[in-house]
Amino acid sequence: MAVRDVSFDVQRASIFGLLGPNGSGKSTIIRMLCGVLQPTAGAARVLGLDVTKDVEAIKRRIGYMSQKFSLYNDLTVRENLHFYGRIYGLEPGRLSQRCDAVLELTSLGSRIDQSAGTLSGGWKQRLALACALIHEPELLFLDEPTAGIDPVARRQLWDLLFTLSGQGVTMFVTTHYMDEAERCTDVGYIHMSRLLVLGKPRDLKGLPEIQPPGTRRLELEVPSAAERLNVIRHVPGVLDATLFGAAVHLLAENSLSDQELLSKAGIRAAESSLREIAPSLEDVFVTLTQAAETTDRDGSSDAAGPAIHPVPSESAADPSAEPAGGSGIPQPELAPPDGAGSGDTRTGESVGDLGAPSRAEKTAARRTGTFAGLLAITIKEFVHIRRQRSTIFFMLVVPVMQTIIFGYALDTQIENVPLVVLDLDGRKAGRELLEAMLNTRQFALHERVHDMPSFRRALTSGRAKAGLVIPPDYSDKILSGQQANVQVLIDGSDSQVATTALRTVNLLGLNLSIGLVQPLAEVSGGGTPRDPRGHVALPVETRPRLLYNPDLVSANFFVPGLVGIILQLVTLFLTSFAIVREREIGTLEQLFVTPVGRSGLLLGKLVPYAVVGCLETLIVLSVMVYVFGVPIRGDLSLLFLLSSLFIVCALGLGLLVSTLATTQVEAMQFAFMIMLPSVLLSGFVFPRAEMPDVIYWATFALPATYFIEILRGIVLRGADFADLLPWVAGLAACCLVILTASVSRFRKQIA
Repeated sequence: MAVRDVSFDVQRASIFGLLGPNGSGKSTIIRMLCGVLQPTAGAARVLGLDVTKDVEAIKRRIGYMSQKFSLYNDLTVRENLHFYGRIYGLEPGRLSQRCDAVLELTSLGSRIDQSAGTLSGGWKQRLALACALIHEPELLFLDEPTAGIDPVARRQLWDLLFTLSGQGVTMFVTTHYMDEAERCTDVGYIHMSRLLVLGKPRDLKGLPEIQPPGTRRLELEVPSAAERLNVIRHVPGVLDATLFGAAVHLLAENSLSDQELLSKAGIRAAESSLREIAPSLEDVFVTLTQAAETTDRDGSSDAAGPAIHPVPSESAADPSAEPAGGSGIPQPELAPPDGAGSGDTRTGESVGDLGAPSRAEKTAARRTGTFAGLLAITIKEFVHIRRQRSTIFFMLVVPVMQTIIFGYALDTQIENVPLVVLDLDGRKAGRELLEAMLNTRQFALHERVHDMPSFRRALTSGRAKAGLVIPPDYSDKILSGQQANVQVLIDGSDSQVATTALRTVNLLGLNLSIGLVQPLAEVSGGGTPRDPRGHVALPVETRPRLLYNPDLVSANFFVPGLVGIILQLVTLFLTSFAIVREREIGTLEQLFVTPVGRSGLLLGKLVPYAVVGCLETLIVLSVMVYVFGVPIRGDLSLLFLLSSLFIVCALGLGLLVSTLATTQVEAMQFAFMIMLPSVLLSGFVFPRAEMPDVIYWATFALPATYFIEILRGIVLRGADFADLLPWVAGLAACCLVILTASVSRFRKQIA
C-alpha cells in the first residue's frame, strides 16, 4: 500500500513541505490530490472540492510540476507556454499577457525561442514552473522541483517560490533537501506510506524523542573526521554519531563530559573543537525513521501504523507528548572497532614481492581486451529478458500461434470459385452443363439470377468471381447437332483466381464436347456439329471473357490491396507510438493534470494523424495510377469517403494499442501482432475462400479485410455503394467496436 492513513491540512498561502525517502508515497499523494490517480479509500478536498467528484474543476485551479521534466523537448519555450495556455482556455490577448508575466518572473525572456530540450536543468525547471503558472493557479503542486539542479539554480527557484507565496499562491512541495524543508511554513514527514510527524520546522526540532531528556547534541570538529567516526560511535555514552561536512554531529548522554568523550575517542583537546548545537530537521527525520524501522522490525506495528504526530506551536515544550513511531531512540550496539590496534600488515607476501604484480592483478590483466565483460553483459541481458514477461510471450508464444494459424490458413490452391448463373435455357442440357462445372470442384454455386442486371451486380460487387450465361437455345442446338455457345465471365481482378477459372472453363468445354460427339454421331448418322459457317466444330463452345483485368496484370490485383496495408501500417504505428512515447517521457501525465477533456485529448491526438492518413491516401493512390498504371474505374469521391472511414478505424487501433502498451517496445510488439494477420489473412495475398472455416470467419474481425475488398471493388470493378454495402457495413461495425474499446480503456489517470 503506497499511502496508509495519511491526514493533514494545508493553509492557504502557505508553503507545505512533504518529506520522506524514495518510495515513501510522496508522489502518490500528489497524484491523488491532482486527480490523476484514483484513491482506493479515504477522502480529500482540494480548494474545497472533492478529489473524486470534482476532479476536472480542481484541475482548472491548480498547477503541477512533476518530479521529472515533462514538457516537450522539441518545442521552444514560447511554444510550450502557448500550448499550456491554450489547454487552460486562455484567450489570445490574455495568453500574451500571461506569457509576458511568467517570462519576467522566471527570467526566461532571453530564451523564448530556444528548444526546451537544449535548456540546462535549472532553466528547464524554470520553464516547467512558468507553464504551471500560465493560468494563474491558486494552488501549486511541486514534486521535487529542485532535484538534479545545481545549488545556485535551487536558490533562485526558491526565491521564485517565495515571491509566489507572497502573492497568495499556496504551494505543496516535496523535497529531499533539509535546507528546503527549513524554508517551508509547515512540514510533514512520511515513511513507508505512513505520516510520522507533522508541524512547523521549529516545533519539530523540539520533540522530546529527537533529543530525549538527559541528552545533548554536540558538534565535534576534528582532523580526519571520517576516519575517527567509527571510534566515536563506540564511545560509551554516545547514542548516535554522523558525519556532517568536516565535522561530526553527536547525540550523547549528559553524564558524558567533553573531556571523557575526547579521551575515550583518542582525540587531543588541542586539535579539536566541541560545542553544543540545536537539533536540525535532518536529526528529526533520521531519528523518526530509525524509530519507525525499529518498530517494524520488532513486529509491534499494527495495521494502522504509528500514530501521526501533529505538532502545534504550543506543543514544542510539552514533555508529555508521545513519541512518533514508538518510544525511545534505538541505540547502536557497542562493540570494539574492527581491527583496532592491529596495524598495517600484509599476509603471505614478502617485502621483495611488493613491486611485482600479484596473481589477481595478472588474472585481471588477462581478462581485459575486446571480449572483456562478455559474460557479465550476457547474464545481464538474460535477466532483462526473464523480467520482461511480455517480451517472453512475444518471443516464444506468439510465433507458435502464428505459425499454426498461418500454416493452416495459407493455401495457394484455388477451389470453390464463387459462381453466379443466369440460365436462360432452363432445360436438362443446361442443368447438365452447370453440374459439369460444379463437379470440377473449381467452382461453387453462389447464386442463381434471372436477369442480366442482377448478373452484372453479382460480379461488380465481388460476391461472385465468375458468371455463367446459358443461352435460351442451348438445348435446341445440342439436339440439332449445331454448335452451342456458352458465355463465361471471369473477374480478372484477382489474377490467381482468374487463371484457375480460365483454365478450368477451357478444359471443361473440351471435355463436354468429347462427351457429346459420340452420341451425336450415332443420332445423326455420323454427322458432326458445325458452326454457323458450316465448318466442323466442337458441340459446346465456351467463350470465357476476362473482366476488369483482361491482361491478368498482377499489379492490378496487388497494388490496390497494398494501399490498404500501407494506410493501416502508417496510421497504426504513428498513433500508438506517439501516445506511448508521451507516456514514457511523462508529458502525458502532465496533460492529465490539466483540465483538457478526454474527448479533446483524444481528438487532438488523432486529428493530425488523420490528416496525415488522408495525405498518405492521395500519395499512394497517385503512385498506383501513375507509376503502376492501375486505373480507378469507380467513383473517386466514394473511394476517398470510405478511405477516411478506414483511416479512423486504423487510428482507433493505434489508440487501442496505446492503452495496452506502456513502452514503445510493447507498442511495436502489439502493432506487429495486428499487422501480420492483416497482411496474410485479409485476402491481400492469399484468397480467403480457401482458408479453413474457423479462420475464414475470423478474418471478418480484421478491418483490412473489408477495406481491401472496397478498394478492389472501386478501383478494378467500378463498384458503386450498393455493390459494396456489405463491406462498408462490416468496416463501420469494426470501426465502432474498436473506437468504443479504445475510448473506454483510455483514462485521464495513470492507473
